[in-house]
Amino acid sequence: MRCGRRIRRWLRSAAALLVLAGPALAGVPAAASVCVVDDAEREVCLDQPARRIVSLSPGATELLFAAGAGDRIVGAVTHSDYPPEARTIPRIGSYKRLDMEALLARRPDLVVGWISGNPAEQLERLRQLDQPIYLSEPRALDDVARTLERLGRLAGSAGAANAAAAEYRDAIASIRARYADRDPVRVFYQVWPDPLMTVNDEHLISQVAALCGGVNVFGDLDSLTPRVDRESVLARDPEAIVTGGMGEADASWLDAWRRFEHMQAVRQGNLFFVPPSSIQRPTPRLVQGARTLCRHLEVVRGRR
Repeated sequence: MRCGRRIRRWLRSAAALLVLAGPALAGVPAAASVCVVDDAEREVCLDQPARRIVSLSPGATELLFAAGAGDRIVGAVTHSDYPPEARTIPRIGSYKRLDMEALLARRPDLVVGWISGNPAEQLERLRQLDQPIYLSEPRALDDVARTLERLGRLAGSAGAANAAAAEYRDAIASIRARYADRDPVRVFYQVWPDPLMTVNDEHLISQVAALCGGVNVFGDLDSLTPRVDRESVLARDPEAIVTGGMGEADASWLDAWRRFEHMQAVRQGNLFFVPPSSIQRPTPRLVQGARTLCRHLEVVRGRR
């Protein structure tokens, strides 16, 4: 009898302890989640850092490598070519048309998408399949650093990502300080020849030019990448024409402007090439593109 009473008292005590501990135990998750807010202002949460990542743009691939997560990329779109290791990643279509079967076959636990570049219906299909997606759209210079930090958090490589972000911010600040007092240079940047396309002041390329003291002659237009005609370029008479061309060393787009000898840029020989991947992708290599463009604009100032 005494033994039975002792057992019952022990059980009551144990039950009381469980009741008291219940709230504390309920507050402990089974696994620590990782959450960030993406460029679509959506919260993206993973149960644990991503180990299998699919990248849906060449820029996103480059950002993931810079954030220390390159070894976790198991699928990427065509033209994902930097760093060189990215060229061996299995392809899952182009950024304009994803191969959904190939993408899902990679069994990603995170997809990094491109808001304005990827087909909206395919991104929506991935969401319907409950596929975790981080949507990227860096629109300002510091967005590159913030994206590195967020991707590093999602991939569990925060140390490398934060270091890369800090290095990038320091480099941009150094360029800004160096050229802050330079005389302005009126610039036309050509994105594409046919139809003839440029950028407005909201575009990253225009922001890079501004670092160097460049003034975008079409900065006031509403569209991010407006179409313009040759007559409007002639009318605005830029002091410098800059283009990225079809390849990393193909400056042939500049040739079409040489016949307009009355233009200030042509008359003074201010036709410049910047390797496109260093200025047209929202990655840390914008620093490299900015330094190249700044050197070109210093040449313009020296020819006045």
